[in-house]
Amino acid sequence: MNSTAAIRTPLVAPLNAFGADDLTTVGGKAANLGELLRAGLPVPEGFVVTTGAYTAVAESVGLAELIAAVDRSPTDQVPTGRGAVQEGSEQEGTGPGPADLRAAVVGAAVPEQLRADIVAAYGRLGEDVPVAVRSSATAEDLPGAAFAGQQDTYLNVVGAEAVVDAVRRCWASLWTDRAVAYRRERSVDQTEVRIAVVVQAMVDSEVAGVMFTADPVSGARDRIVVDAGAGLGEAVVSGLVTPDHYLLDERGRVLEWTPGRGEAVIRSVEGGGVRHEDRPAGGAGSRKALLSEGQLSVLAAHARTVAEHFGRPQDIEWALSDQRFRIVQARPMTALPPPSTPLNRRQRLQASVLTEYLPVRPYPMDVSSWLGRGPAEMMREITAYYGLVGAFQDYLREEDGVVVQLVPPSPRPAPRAVLTPWKLARKARRFRPADWAADPRHAAFLAEADALDALDLPALPWDELVEVPERALALMAPCRDLRIDYLPGTGLALARMVVTTGLLGRRNLLADLLGGARTRTDDSNEALRTLAERVRAMPELYRLFTEREPAGILAALREEAGTGFEGFHAELDSFLREYGRRETTSPLLVSPPTLAESPEVVLGLVRSLLDQAEGPGSGEPVGEAPAGTASRSARALEQLLEHPLLHGRRTRARVERWLRAAQDAVAFREDTHFYFTAMLPALRRSLLEMGARLRRAGVLEEDFDLFHLRLEEVLEVTDAAAIPDVQAQRLRTLVRERAAKRAELAGVPMIDPARAFPRGENGDALVTGSPASSGRVSGPARIIREAEDFHRLQKGDVLVCPYTNPAWTPLFQRAAAVVVDSGAIASHAAIVAREYGIPAVMGTGTGTSVLTDGDVVTVDGGSGRITRAS
Repeated sequence: MNSTAAIRTPLVAPLNAFGADDLTTVGGKAANLGELLRAGLPVPEGFVVTTGAYTAVAESVGLAELIAAVDRSPTDQVPTGRGAVQEGSEQEGTGPGPADLRAAVVGAAVPEQLRADIVAAYGRLGEDVPVAVRSSATAEDLPGAAFAGQQDTYLNVVGAEAVVDAVRRCWASLWTDRAVAYRRERSVDQTEVRIAVVVQAMVDSEVAGVMFTADPVSGARDRIVVDAGAGLGEAVVSGLVTPDHYLLDERGRVLEWTPGRGEAVIRSVEGGGVRHEDRPAGGAGSRKALLSEGQLSVLAAHARTVAEHFGRPQDIEWALSDQRFRIVQARPMTALPPPSTPLNRRQRLQASVLTEYLPVRPYPMDVSSWLGRGPAEMMREITAYYGLVGAFQDYLREEDGVVVQLVPPSPRPAPRAVLTPWKLARKARRFRPADWAADPRHAAFLAEADALDALDLPALPWDELVEVPERALALMAPCRDLRIDYLPGTGLALARMVVTTGLLGRRNLLADLLGGARTRTDDSNEALRTLAERVRAMPELYRLFTEREPAGILAALREEAGTGFEGFHAELDSFLREYGRRETTSPLLVSPPTLAESPEVVLGLVRSLLDQAEGPGSGEPVGEAPAGTASRSARALEQLLEHPLLHGRRTRARVERWLRAAQDAVAFREDTHFYFTAMLPALRRSLLEMGARLRRAGVLEEDFDLFHLRLEEVLEVTDAAAIPDVQAQRLRTLVRERAAKRAELAGVPMIDPARAFPRGENGDALVTGSPASSGRVSGPARIIREAEDFHRLQKGDVLVCPYTNPAWTPLFQRAAAVVVDSGAIASHAAIVAREYGIPAVMGTGTGTSVLTDGDVVTVDGGSGRITRAS
């Protein structure tokens, strides 16, 4: 803390002396209120005890040393409502903690001059006038981190000595467990944060509450939401009461009103303090609205003025006294969903693809590397080559360097699309899907991927290390070229089989016919079944898998000596070398770990393939695909060839040849997906190595923090070991601000599911979606949100998940049905479900949030409905 700055900073000054440029002097709350006073809004008069006063007192008790000790010690976070009237209970640990900081501040002597200034400022408000004393920290009420309720507020404080004491307690509230934990979570430097205190004339309100200048649920910017309760507004903001809830349009007209219950009211007490009055709950609709339409119109006008002044949606606390509204607080709205806009048919189609491939919010490093120049860019270039422009382009909207919204593009044909039929025909004649694996470009691609994997990254100098991402990203070019060349033949072969089975009235056999294709995914699944059989053959290993979670299994395997598990561990390592380049979350992102980095995920898959109804040595096959996809394909072919029109030898041979070509096409589609992540491990390892070096240089706290930066920002560093202080500070600031923004958006979807997957009336259905694989089954819903949950799926469960990718395929061997939030009839989950012959419903939008884990549901894959099992 800078004592020189403290000397220059006024210790106490009127609230209207400050504005947006005075954040470091008066904190977020006071700066915002000063702005509103200057704008002529009805804000109660008051004064500010500035951060300089806090700094002087903190230095007098040696707080900096205590802060350093506390910042190294974990604390338990105590949840609380915002604007707590008094500090809640705390859980103290061992060693120095926030309690020591609070005790030091509460016990500090307030300098006589500062005390006199506070008393004088209080006297200018009136003789023993009741006031509200509110904390105003420098990291508070900011875009991206409101810090609502993290520091304390004291209401109806009366008397000069009581005001001084309340100021001191506000200072101390900077170091509650909850405030320290909240700042840690948002990467706020504990040594830099300071606190001012706002003292305002108390508004003894008849009605008070909160209003939002945008709908916090839908994100609609043309709506105003007002919550109102009787008495002081603290009952509303702290959650003690169910308030009246009003939804207004921009002009203040009431669109909806939900009456509150009035369970409690907080009133001022004469002489100081407040009292809580419990009231019997009156049922909804049993009383009149607390606010009239005219009053709501006035509030809406204030809301518009405040939002326009700050240039972004606001969270405003207000109070009504003697028929006059007062604004007592305003802060930027946080965790606000992006505006929800209608999507056309083409956009909804793109949304079904993008939501499946982007199930989590990308980091800046994702956007600037693998997402910007990897598979998504490859797909954009392929569609552009064949005359479709705008696909997979400009679909992410960012604020402050962080992705806030997914905006599906609307692809359209370009003039050059007139040449597309000629291009398709020429490519289809020249490039057969059956030949693609022998293409020299594919061999060269794999050789370069192997060379990247073989690099000793920690031994590389910085200037060579930063070249590795470019080498990895450059490998998308041969992937793109191979797909451009072989996709037309793939499409032709598949279309021919679709037409053939349709004309013969055997379309129902198509999924089984195509399921006979042998792919690298099938090889991976077979290898997993082999691992499961190995577990079944060893009683001790089987017991380990059935008694422990995957992380515990992995720990036991790593202890190897004397366990007898060395052979299995070697087979696991072999599996990871062969198949570990695959993604665990999305093929478009580099931030999530690969399969090779996540052996516990593989162990979870192996565990899911164990038939726990049987013990070791039962002789039963483990994790066998239902009926075996190859045998089902052969039986489907027999049924197809029984058609009267296919009795001729030449006709049968032609259909069999067409089927082999279609199966080769399926294999091409699946195997190119398998291989185009071959460079992903090297890219990810190089980025994490850069992060490690920047961490050692003091720029980052953790290696992974590098993903908060863009690739070009990192490449500007000429030597991580000798990075200039100015550049290092700039990168630290970017990481901290973007981490805070991501934390704010943690629960906010990138796209409105109702827009991406619109649904009509559900009737008695819990969830509806797009029918993707026919059949009707019942079973317990099992919510699997990420790869780490794979082991929880049991045989006969209904797999309910936000997305899938090829790494999820083994689960389909155990699931009775599949229900997915994202995707469409042509997505990965739908195709695999049809191959395995299990019902599937895609694009529910809300399946993982509406369905309850363990509840027995019925999935109708033909109608797209999920109902409660009768």
